[in-house]
Amino acid sequence: MKLTGNTVFITGGGSGIGRGLAEALHKRGNQVIISGRSAERLQATIDANPGMRAVALDVTDPADIKAVAARLIADHPGLNVLINNAGIMLPDGADGPVDDELLSATVATNLLGPIRMTSALIEHLKTRDGAVVANVTSVLGFVPLALTAVYSATKAALHSYTLSQRYLLRDSRVSLIEIAPPWVRTELMNSSEEERAMPLETFIAGAIEQLGTEANEILVGPAVAMRANPGPDEHAWVNQFNDMMAAG
Repeated sequence: MKLTGNTVFITGGGSGIGRGLAEALHKRGNQVIISGRSAERLQATIDANPGMRAVALDVTDPADIKAVAARLIADHPGLNVLINNAGIMLPDGADGPVDDELLSATVATNLLGPIRMTSALIEHLKTRDGAVVANVTSVLGFVPLALTAVYSATKAALHSYTLSQRYLLRDSRVSLIEIAPPWVRTELMNSSEEERAMPLETFIAGAIEQLGTEANEILVGPAVAMRANPGPDEHAWVNQFNDMMAAG
């Protein structure tokens, strides 16, 4: 992926990894448009980054996605990079009855949102040179955190969807990139002060460096080993990882 001269749309760009990527790409001379549900966070982000733009978007609302996509294409015809980053992560208690509202919201945000957003923009992206769709998944798609079983499952599903879409678009102008962060210090699961998590700025620096290459999977730090875990013996690491997390 080229790191300059793009028009980039990032969902969930008002905080955490989304904001970090938005600011890093903005500094490199890209036109960056961020979206999210919190007008306050969006405004704070664009105020801190003059020239960055924002649009309100609820990725769980198919009609909202279609309307925002149409507006983006009309207002920013040079749009060539979509980063599907918006996501929610909550404990879900898979060892008992899972709250249906939590289940529906997590799947709608983390899986249906990226699929619908990409679907709304894909025909436009096919017309742009250097077009990229980047899906932010998680290492928990490879080594699930049992406490957030639904979240982990949505990230595994988005990984699978990315593989299929990359194959189907192999002869087009659109490249598919998967960004699979390790545990990063963000607001997800109150991890902003978590010493065991990677500092956000460290992750963003590593991710941007890899985005500037031909890599189709962005794996920073411990993400490399966790990506390699799935296989016939994957349960050993899954159990070990979850024992460690439960121990605190």
